[in-house]
Amino acid sequence: MSPQAETARPVDHRSVRQVRAIRLGPRSVAALVLVSAVGVLAFGWPLLADSASGLAHSKDAPWLFAALLPLLLAVVVATIADVGLDAKAIAMLGVLAAAGAALRPLGAGTAGIEPMFFLMVLSGRVLGPGFGFVLGAVSMFASALLTGGVGPWMPFQMLSMGWVSMGAGLLPGADRLRGRREMLLLAAYGTVASLLYGLVMNLQGWPYIAGLASGVSFVPGDPLPENLARFVAYCLATSLGWDLPRALVTIVLTLTVGPVLLKALRRATRRAAFDAPVSFDAPVSSTATTPKDTG
Repeated sequence: MSPQAETARPVDHRSVRQVRAIRLGPRSVAALVLVSAVGVLAFGWPLLADSASGLAHSKDAPWLFAALLPLLLAVVVATIADVGLDAKAIAMLGVLAAAGAALRPLGAGTAGIEPMFFLMVLSGRVLGPGFGFVLGAVSMFASALLTGGVGPWMPFQMLSMGWVSMGAGLLPGADRLRGRREMLLLAAYGTVASLLYGLVMNLQGWPYIAGLASGVSFVPGDPLPENLARFVAYCLATSLGWDLPRALVTIVLTLTVGPVLLKALRRATRRAAFDAPVSFDAPVSSTATTPKDTG
């Protein structure tokens, strides 16, 4: 077979290693672990704090974490960008973040219809956990500016959406799993992520309603089982009607629009050639010799 015929053979993309827009180095991983650990404390302090500790009775704890998280998120995004975010990745980040920010107002505040979730899941799946975390955080920040939803809850939303998209990038089978099985995996993950997003965001807002309704409000210093029972009641009473439609919308969009979008994202990623080595040709000398005139 001639070399020309061999190079013209179509590539089976099912067996091609999936390219990541950002390669996470030790510094990036350490930054992600740090902000995630602080995020767990920021969300879960009402349930994690010991009843005898000062934190359990502190009214300043929610505001302290709300002030700390933006700084940590900025450090993480800057660290990841410094390590592996080139011009092509920045361009794709801008396009996808703008799309996510534009999708959110389509259903924000309407029975949990939030179509941006399926885009974050699919983008994280294709572009990897590092890119996914930055995309989720930046998309939520942009959508907050677009909708006027800036407040103490915004850094918590940025972190939560970063986790959603990063988790999609950590799902197994990125190089091998394709077709219907992959879409079912992404739909299942999107369902769980949509519900968990509502759960952790409830933890963020729950301490603010202390004293408003004794049956569902956070009571500082109460034993964990009692506060946990109140939190479950709070979720059932306030957010379940939004969390379930969000999960349903994510499932429907993932299974219907998802295959086409996933294919388009992978095609764009291959053409961007994020992992192609950069090489520079030697400059052509201006004194290059020319054939002598023999005439």
